Amino acid sequence: MFSPLPTPAEMSNWDKVTINEIGIRGEILMENAGREAVFALLKGYGDVSGKKILIIAGSGNNGGDGFVMGRMLADLGAEVLILHTVPKSKYKGDAAYMLKVAARLGVNMKFFRATEKVILPEADIIIDALLGTGFSGELRPFAHAIVHAINETKNSFIFAVDIPSGLNGLTGQPQPVAVQAQLTVTFEEAKIGLALPHADAYTGTLVVTHIGIPNEVKYKHPATHLLIRENALEFIPEPSPAMHKGNSGHILLIGASKGLTGALHLAGISALRAGAGLVTMACPDGLAAEVKAGKPELMTKGLGSGDQWNDQMIAELLRELEKYDALVIGPGLGREKGALDLVEAIVKHGHPPAVFDADALYAFAKRPELLKRIVENSILTPHPGEMARMVNSSIPEVEAERINTAREFATASKTILVLKGAGTIIGCPDGQVVVSPLSAPNLAAAGSGDILAGMGGALLAKGIPAMQSACIAVYWHGLAGQYLAENFPYRGNIATEIADVLPQVLKEELC
Repeated sequence: MFSPLPTPAEMSNWDKVTINEIGIRGEILMENAGREAVFALLKGYGDVSGKKILIIAGSGNNGGDGFVMGRMLADLGAEVLILHTVPKSKYKGDAAYMLKVAARLGVNMKFFRATEKVILPEADIIIDALLGTGFSGELRPFAHAIVHAINETKNSFIFAVDIPSGLNGLTGQPQPVAVQAQLTVTFEEAKIGLALPHADAYTGTLVVTHIGIPNEVKYKHPATHLLIRENALEFIPEPSPAMHKGNSGHILLIGASKGLTGALHLAGISALRAGAGLVTMACPDGLAAEVKAGKPELMTKGLGSGDQWNDQMIAELLRELEKYDALVIGPGLGREKGALDLVEAIVKHGHPPAVFDADALYAFAKRPELLKRIVENSILTPHPGEMARMVNSSIPEVEAERINTAREFATASKTILVLKGAGTIIGCPDGQVVVSPLSAPNLAAAGSGDILAGMGGALLAKGIPAMQSACIAVYWHGLAGQYLAENFPYRGNIATEIADVLPQVLKEELC
């Protein structure tokens, strides 16, 4: 269900352990990397025979990969020129070894002297082997000029080795510019920065290839970040012949307030589309008809009398909680005192596995002491604005530190924190962070978050652990957005259509 997403430092450690403790020589790893990069280039570009290929080789191991590629591409009939950015005598270790091998075989190389203005020779393919994932800080002037020249090149296919030069491997941000590649090959596992959606503009198509780091090394030195894999939906239990509505999950959705009845209705539809056997929506009795909105499949539990949450409704609700397999709390709940009292009462009373969404998160922001009492592994699903309110910050600050924000909040509150947005981040109580590889503009629609909350509740009601439920829901939700883009390429879909496409996604992905 997950692939490791190492930080640049974690990847570097995998290399060191593999070389120093396992005994696989660095030259072997570099040879593997160069060979896999050539395979990726051939697959992405096609035949290179007779093509002019320019390789820009930096001073480190990234440059060493470039030397390996140059040798192999020359053997395939390409007209190769390697521009090395430091004198040959300055290369060390594995990169120096690979340079000597390429030189012995007559690969054309020239020293690329530092100049303020960089003019690159014409080439069909430019291979960026300047800087690897160990790069940090800002580009130096010469590297900056090279990156700019690569990006200004016309009619060349740009191929990046391991990471586009200038891109931060931890944050996925340019420093301050980065190579804009059509194809990037990265080694062993995608680094965390490459998996973040804003890196797409620089990586182009991202190909992950393995170079021989043993799995034992990864298990003993696990990455602190994970990527949701394409097989995530396979962890949804298959329907059994003996299944009936009573054993496929009964979920209680709690919310709604005057003028905000649609949110609870959407969450209810979503829970049904995600496979819940029974869905009940609890709301003030005066709003029950609006919440149901003529949908016979949805059951309502009207509480008390009137249309505003009060102590009588809360008391009635608390007596019912243990009847349900999972809860979703917050869609359309409102921000009046009665709504905040409701969230507090549920938290203090204890409850089945739960998703806290929307206005329930507002209650946590206003009464942060409740987070200390929340049932461990509850799922919280804030968008950046709700997250900023809960951590007393601003939306730009949250967006700039999405991963750290999710990690710190999840570890402090012992909850599963789903920070929504392109490339949704899931923070876990043990400090692990999971990243969704999907972004879908079609999900930027009113009610989309209610759909996600209902999906998470339905998966919890099936008995799937909270962390896996959150990750499956996020991935499934993202795929639904991508499927909708086929019929709504310029958006315009509505939230109910996100819910309605969920079974179709499962059919296409699993059948």
